[in-house]
Amino acid sequence: MMPELVFATHNGHKTQEVALLLEDQFKVLNLDDLGCHTEIPETGNTFAENAALKTDWVWQHYHIDCFADDSGLEVDALNLEPGIYSARYSGGGDVANYELVLSKMQGIADRSARFKTVISLLHNGAQYFFEGVLNGTIRTAPAGSKGFGYDPIFQPEGYTITLAEMEMEQKNSISHRALAMKKLLDFLKKT
Repeated sequence: MMPELVFATHNGHKTQEVALLLEDQFKVLNLDDLGCHTEIPETGNTFAENAALKTDWVWQHYHIDCFADDSGLEVDALNLEPGIYSARYSGGGDVANYELVLSKMQGIADRSARFKTVISLLHNGAQYFFEGVLNGTIRTAPAGSKGFGYDPIFQPEGYTITLAEMEMEQKNSISHRALAMKKLLDFLKKT
């Protein structure tokens, strides 16, 4: 039987991405699979702090090893906004969020940005962190219908298409989350 790994999230898109990355090694469960419907507060000032808040909460309530991530888009010309507020930047949904970035970026030449993920793992009573970064640029208009979040406006370095124009397999091979997950997986294989 395949070992289970709990991902402290309710986000079905994230769970699906991670499950594909770990399908040969672990069965990935999320908070909904545990019957947990609580929204864990993200009150930290960094991606690492927010990820740790989630793993600590799951440990306190369920006493199981788990991992959590916090990730977001950092745009250089916007002083690294939306950053830790990426998911709730506009107060609306995904489209409203990326439209707000696009409106703030009007007329700005420096369009450099990055997606960053930090994963917190609570394993055998110890906490570990893994980071993944995907550099790229902000497009002037959205393109593509795959993916979620800011994918339609983010063009990864070395590519001519946005993340939302990529098939899931291709996105998973380069994404910030995939890079952090690879570090997590390498660690789990060693332990």
